[in-house]
Amino acid sequence: MNSLYQEQIKKVVIPQFKKIFSLKNNLEVPYITKVIVNTGIGRKLTKNQNNKELIEKISQDLASLTGQKPALRPARHSIASFKIRKGMPIGMVVTLRGKRMGDFIYKFINVVIPRIRDFWGIPLKNIDKQGNLNYGLKNQLVFPEISKEEKSISFGMEVTFVTNTQDREKAIELFRLLGFPLEKKEEEKADKNSR
Repeated sequence: MNSLYQEQIKKVVIPQFKKIFSLKNNLEVPYITKVIVNTGIGRKLTKNQNNKELIEKISQDLASLTGQKPALRPARHSIASFKIRKGMPIGMVVTLRGKRMGDFIYKFINVVIPRIRDFWGIPLKNIDKQGNLNYGLKNQLVFPEISKEEKSISFGMEVTFVTNTQDREKAIELFRLLGFPLEKKEEEKADKNSR
């Protein structure tokens, strides 16, 4: 069964993208290869004594948001000023591909972003030269899976949408066609202000 994300790519992205950039082959159209969701837990661990319980709770929340169990990331070096020892878990990461990735992208665009307070669009500076989009969330409560009534540990996360294009302009157009609410381009802003 095709996901809503795959239908969007077939019906909207491929035809529009080919038209805009005068491409002849469907395989020339860029796409998102994977989504990486990561969070830092080092600061929380140094403050909290129940490390195992904290790691388990954050891991459960991250798994319910993404549909996949996160992997722990240990510290590579000891840093005394941050109370971090080598090998201590300081982060968690989930890499999504395939159907889970498509479901997450659809949920992120249609459910999560509308729940973000004071949201004015994703800044274009969040798209790097390789065409990857990075977006930081202050806490996980914007996801519908997390209940505000339930006592949960608040944590921020960074979501990275990795594309297979090295062209930033093509990546921007890809994200626009997929429905990501990006800010207007600088030229469009200038035109609007001059009117």
